[in-house]
Amino acid sequence: MYTSFEQVKREIENGKTVEDITRNYLETIKEKESLNAFLEVFDQDAIEQAKKVDEKLKNNTAGKLAGMVIGLKDNICYKGHAVSASSKILENFESLYSATVVERLLEEDAVIIGRLNCDEFAMGSSNEHSAYGAVKNPHDQNRVPGGSSGGSAAAVAAGLCLATLGSDTGGSIRQPASFCGVVGLKPTYGRVSRWGLIAYGSSLDQIGPLTNTVEDSALILEVIAGSDQKDSTASTKKTDAYSTASKFEGKVKIAVIKETFETDGLDPEIKKNLEERIESLKEQGHTVDYVSLDILDKLVPTYYVLSNAEASSNLSRYDGMRYGYRSERAEDLESTYVKSRTEGFGTEVKRRIMLGTFVLSAGYYDAYYSKAQKVRRIIREKTDEMLRDYDFILSPTTPKTAFEFGANDNDPVSMYLEDIFTVHSNLAGTPAISIPAGFHSNGMPYGLQIMAGSFEEKKLLGFARTLTE
Repeated sequence: MYTSFEQVKREIENGKTVEDITRNYLETIKEKESLNAFLEVFDQDAIEQAKKVDEKLKNNTAGKLAGMVIGLKDNICYKGHAVSASSKILENFESLYSATVVERLLEEDAVIIGRLNCDEFAMGSSNEHSAYGAVKNPHDQNRVPGGSSGGSAAAVAAGLCLATLGSDTGGSIRQPASFCGVVGLKPTYGRVSRWGLIAYGSSLDQIGPLTNTVEDSALILEVIAGSDQKDSTASTKKTDAYSTASKFEGKVKIAVIKETFETDGLDPEIKKNLEERIESLKEQGHTVDYVSLDILDKLVPTYYVLSNAEASSNLSRYDGMRYGYRSERAEDLESTYVKSRTEGFGTEVKRRIMLGTFVLSAGYYDAYYSKAQKVRRIIREKTDEMLRDYDFILSPTTPKTAFEFGANDNDPVSMYLEDIFTVHSNLAGTPAISIPAGFHSNGMPYGLQIMAGSFEEKKLLGFARTLTE
């Protein structure tokens, strides 16, 4: 099991081929099929791509990701391959084009090995809401891997591929990274093109990597980041050489949101460990202050009003007429819409569509959606103000370790509160990373979240390296 791209490159220098490495991963995927991480493995495509990369390596023309085997979350389009967002409504749909991130990975000679299971339409915090069954946590198969990018996190943790791409709307990269003990990076909104990402919440979604090391996340970000004419929300701001982000030598100022440590839901063991880390940072000469964010309890409600409103709009196109699933029981236009959407969407997706439609409806728009937009602006302003005074904001990634399957089945609100620490950076549009922080006495990993100012990924990655080495 390879734990870093450096290790893979050393193997190649010692005579191993990319084809050998790819075949090893394909065997491991078969051995660990019970995890249900992959919805489809691109066996032949991956081998063919590996052979091409081997030829390029012989000719010294290979790209910077030559030898890196990557999996894609099943909401990222890859031309000529199925993409379903883990939903029955997109059953048998084949993408007509590749996402910008996929094109950029292939240009640098990555090998794409398959598509990964996720919560349906990226809606969930446990990966229990997939039309194709739940993903299991490699550390304990009775527990969830987190969501919505649960398959992406589980695949890296189990050694099914070296790295994966996920999408993060409210914590969907960082929360499963924490539950599975890997690194999960959500870039600044607009840093990575969303062209070819099946939309959930368009003002919140962002693609990012899940890896074993901070260095590998930095390298992948370097490849996929940048402007894109196909995505008007992609920033034209110049990208950095993220892979050169070195460990911090100087001292930094860190804000710890005190409410995150005062919330009743925070596991005492996680709290104790992170408080010890904070004391260690102080001993190393860094300035660490507990700072109040008195609207912490408004983050989750604001996020769910806005994300569900956007989901209601984005998912209206899946109607049984244009593509995807169509009910066999449909008799006319109206029944085609109603029955196809009723049968094609899962319970959680239907719940969010209905909530989103409600907050956008006449009479409730101002009471909910308009108010949530105002609160979001306040969150952004308070966060920017905090990051003018401090280099980073520190918090737990999740309040607890991975929970057992079915633990939150009858309490959607409890499930939504899993995102209490992660939705902050999506609402503010800032970059954030979850790094492994240790193991609980129950044997499960958990993460530490670091946030930085907008487009300060290089600085963020450098500090994350300092904390992980």
